[in-house]
Amino acid sequence: MLIVMRHGHTEEELSQVIREIEQVGYRPHLSRGVETTLVGAIGRGPTPELMEHFRALPGVAEVIPISKPWKLASLEVQPFPTVLEFPTGKTGGGHVLVAAGPCGVESREQTLKAARYAKAHGAGMLRGGAFKPRTSPYAFQGLGVEGLKILAEARRETGLPVVTEVLSPEQVALVAEYADALQIGARNAQNFALLQAVGEAGKPVLLKRGMSMTLEEFLMSAEYILSRGNMRVILVERGIRTFERATRFTLDVAAVPVLKSWTHLPVWVDPSHPAGRREWVIPLALAGLAAGADGLIVETHPEPEKALSDAAQQLQEEEFAELMRRVRSLVGALGKALSAPAAV
Repeated sequence: MLIVMRHGHTEEELSQVIREIEQVGYRPHLSRGVETTLVGAIGRGPTPELMEHFRALPGVAEVIPISKPWKLASLEVQPFPTVLEFPTGKTGGGHVLVAAGPCGVESREQTLKAARYAKAHGAGMLRGGAFKPRTSPYAFQGLGVEGLKILAEARRETGLPVVTEVLSPEQVALVAEYADALQIGARNAQNFALLQAVGEAGKPVLLKRGMSMTLEEFLMSAEYILSRGNMRVILVERGIRTFERATRFTLDVAAVPVLKSWTHLPVWVDPSHPAGRREWVIPLALAGLAAGADGLIVETHPEPEKALSDAAQQLQEEEFAELMRRVRSLVGALGKALSAPAAV
């Protein structure tokens, strides 16, 4: 349920409401707007008697049942956008951030080169997989801890925060030592133990939509993270599996405005995986931003033809530079701000 405080309520009245929420076994979530203070009481469906109890408390204007099954992600609980801030800028609330880098960390030279030009062309975050979940057990699985160390070195040199994927609850503490944000890939989007573990890690989370997930299921996965006290979640539309075979996956551009109308969380688009071919990445990226996305996560490699994974969809440096040139123009036309390192 959602408790709306009266205009001019006292801090003691607010504290009493929060204490009462905790005493009945619910979890409070405080949201302060310019004129209104809202307190979400997160838990099982409230009884009419419980709602009346809270309506009678001093300072309470109204008590409203939360209609959505995703409670903490809902705009009913927080009616304004969440804005996440990184050392290089923000995402959400009119701020756009681009994460870029290779699909997999293959070597120190490859990763540092990609990080340098990603920053030079305006990316605000470095992506790269140290642990790679692959369809085939015989495919490149990543460099593991060595890959994490290379990403950390790239961050030291460029100042770009790092996002990398974590595959299991047992890996979370290790990856969190090196990464600024933890990525949950499409294959793990409903690995609930992993979602709870990253929720407890205290780092921002990029949650990718599973290839067969509905948007409601996607938000319920986010709720697993939020329910553990971590409100810094970015939702990433990365393409879903449909009957169409022309592209690797089908980018659900419509998911962006739908999610923006349902949740306060930032929404990003991954144009690389649905494209499957580098020549389609830029159009899909621009389509996602035009639909309202708060950021992009893009694959780029100094020598894509030599890449050990996803070679066909990784942008060359010149192509990434062109993407960022067009992103700047589009973001400006949309009245938004592109977050980028100070020295570009």
